[in-house]
Amino acid sequence: MKTDVTAQDDAAVSVRGVDKVFATTSGEVHALRGVDLAVAPGEFVSLIGPSGCGKSTLLRLVADLDQPTTGTVEVFGKPARRARLDHDYGMAFQQAGLLPWRTVADNVALPLQLHGASASERRERVAELLAMVGLSDFADRHPDQLSGGMQQRVAIARALAESPRLLLMDEPFGALDEMTRERMQTELLRICAETGAAVVFVTHSIPEAVYLSDRVVVMSPRPGRISEVVPMQLEETSSRTEGLREDTAYFEMITTVREALHGHPAVAARGVETR
Repeated sequence: MKTDVTAQDDAAVSVRGVDKVFATTSGEVHALRGVDLAVAPGEFVSLIGPSGCGKSTLLRLVADLDQPTTGTVEVFGKPARRARLDHDYGMAFQQAGLLPWRTVADNVALPLQLHGASASERRERVAELLAMVGLSDFADRHPDQLSGGMQQRVAIARALAESPRLLLMDEPFGALDEMTRERMQTELLRICAETGAAVVFVTHSIPEAVYLSDRVVVMSPRPGRISEVVPMQLEETSSRTEGLREDTAYFEMITTVREALHGHPAVAARGVETR
């Protein structure tokens, strides 16, 4: 389990002393305060907390879609902006965001096309990615011909197009039915095992966070802080299968994360990192 980040300089993601304040017509909104987080290369970390606690804001800071008011954000030792320009990460959101007039293959190829890859390079990479997400037979379909789960797989393939070492995911399965969501969670773990990418994953679902993660980062109500970091005392993420959902240890970790969310003092006895 890739959970020991001894130095933020070695991290896939390094967040140090970050505050984020938004100016609104009714005054300042302090979205994040004093956030420190390091994510190791290849590690899967989920962010969980109440609505409005700053989970998505933190992800946006890592992605350089917004900038911190104070503090620093680095990706693989680079400023977040440099990492964005170097295409060091891919992103996936709750809505797949596919272009309806482009085929599945053309949607996946879009980042490669925008960054000047040749037609032959695009064809080869798209074929590889569609095979990885199990959609080779749907390359010529359009998004409206796919189920929600299939559309999300296309979005994940597109996020992986330039072989990023980091995936940033904001509730990518939130709009799916429960059966499809569970299937997609297992599919994501398989893809991460194949690519070795680190993942920062925003979710409201405790079972989802536990099933997917090496560590679950629990955030407090606004202003968002990291209140607990819960290492998952489960088998390696690369080895997890649907059978884990019936395991006693899985249910114990769900209880631990739930207690951490509610500030239960018993979490300290289970090896939770308190902040």
